[in-house]
Amino acid sequence: MSTQIFVWKITESYVQLFDEVALNDSNLIRLAGMKSELHQRGFLSVRRLLQESGYNDFDLFYDEFGKPHLKDGKHISITHSYHFSAIIISEQTVGIDIELQRGKIIRIADKFVDEEFSYLDKNNKEEYIKKLTVIWGAKEAIFKIRNEKGISFKDHIKVKAFRLEDKESKAELHFDNIVKSFKLFHEEIEGFRLVYTFE
Repeated sequence: MSTQIFVWKITESYVQLFDEVALNDSNLIRLAGMKSELHQRGFLSVRRLLQESGYNDFDLFYDEFGKPHLKDGKHISITHSYHFSAIIISEQTVGIDIELQRGKIIRIADKFVDEEFSYLDKNNKEEYIKKLTVIWGAKEAIFKIRNEKGISFKDHIKVKAFRLEDKESKAELHFDNIVKSFKLFHEEIEGFRLVYTFE
């Protein structure tokens, strides 16, 4: 199964990015409606990545749940955070997320972590922040794959115990009397954590 991941560090101005991509009419309207320039540059850099991968904005469409799809039937997932964006394109069902690793995540851990607390070490703050970011990214990526109303990060998505140096780990979604298993991969990029997952 072929899978490609493209990551973009956004150093370009809005104008430069805008000049380098072609947008369909609905996305031109979407772009104009965005409040922050950082968000606009994230949006445009994703289109730039699409072009790097041999596609463009006209090959992409969104379903009624806001999930992106490619017209040729391949699976795509999209993410951006601050000055990084990433896309993953695969013949398999995939989800991707990139997050800045920062201490603020400790304050919201109770909202998305449940049984994972059993293997987290709160005393090792740096590792704790990084692992929380992996857990959040994994749940976000899995949610992007399933995209179903009512899924709770805390109650329904379980990330199995892992070490930061593990290249691959596992997670499960327990929802609607079904258990789905996922393979997780994560890596650190300049203080950010990139997480992607396959069903």
